Amino acid sequence: MKNGLYLAYICAIVNATIVGLSFLFTKTAINESNPLDTLAFRFTVAFLTVSLLILFKIVKVEIRLKSYTKLLPLTILYPTLFFSFQAFGLQSVPSSEAGILFATIPILTTIMASTFLKEQTTSIQKFSIILSVMGVIYIFLMKGSSLTVTSWSGILLLLISCLSSAGYAVLTRSLVRTFKPLEITFFMLAIGFIFFNVASLVTHISTGSFQTMFTPWTNTNFMISILFLGVLASFVTSLLSNYILSKISATQMSVFSNMSTIISIAAGAIFLAEEIFLYHIVGSALIILGVIGTNVFKDPNIFKRSVTLEKKMEDSK
Repeated sequence: MKNGLYLAYICAIVNATIVGLSFLFTKTAINESNPLDTLAFRFTVAFLTVSLLILFKIVKVEIRLKSYTKLLPLTILYPTLFFSFQAFGLQSVPSSEAGILFATIPILTTIMASTFLKEQTTSIQKFSIILSVMGVIYIFLMKGSSLTVTSWSGILLLLISCLSSAGYAVLTRSLVRTFKPLEITFFMLAIGFIFFNVASLVTHISTGSFQTMFTPWTNTNFMISILFLGVLASFVTSLLSNYILSKISATQMSVFSNMSTIISIAAGAIFLAEEIFLYHIVGSALIILGVIGTNVFKDPNIFKRSVTLEKKMEDSK
């Protein structure tokens, strides 16, 4: 049991790392293509990856079409609504400002998990979640980010995206009792592949621009970005998220998402030679403390037990 728990935490850190790096690759891809085409290509690569793994029997997925209908509400939330609203929201809201909004996902997840799953959180966990969120907001505010009135439409789209992410975490938590993580991942990627490709094709056909759809593939940076986004940031992260939610609560898992901010800062410093300031370190420390607090102090009786243990140790002496 403990080994499975530790593995879930390792997976959560790996997941946050990939998500943190994905911002760089998404920006690169969108510079060469539009958000809808980028999503279509991204989920095509992701679905082909999982399909090839199944075809060559590297992984095994039991196709149960009747049972899979139970997963449809999940796929509406993620990837359909989450990525759609995120992509179009980022067109009018800078990614730096979007980071402030996405920092609220752990709070939204905690509220939903408490309401629908009856997940209990201790006072220290609640404080830790807020601490982690404040760490992200502090970093972005110190960078000069602000939510302006002119971008309210984009802000609304991004908030719906955040709610979709929180809803996904809560719904997956209940579905992992019936489905294996890989089964959920396969169905999610299949729906993402169908939805975004149909939407992209309809758009191109209606505007008479189908011939330009594949032009970005002549750019090497675009190809690398789509491969990263498809294989790692879609297939691997979906699989990791579904596995993590089979082991720990939705609240515990969601707070790890804020660690992606730290990864983004590190990636900017390493790959783009961006300078790291004191506020980056302070904000990152708050995020890490928040993640640790949420996952370590999940038991309301932890202090009571530690006092009892100390007494036992003293008595044994």
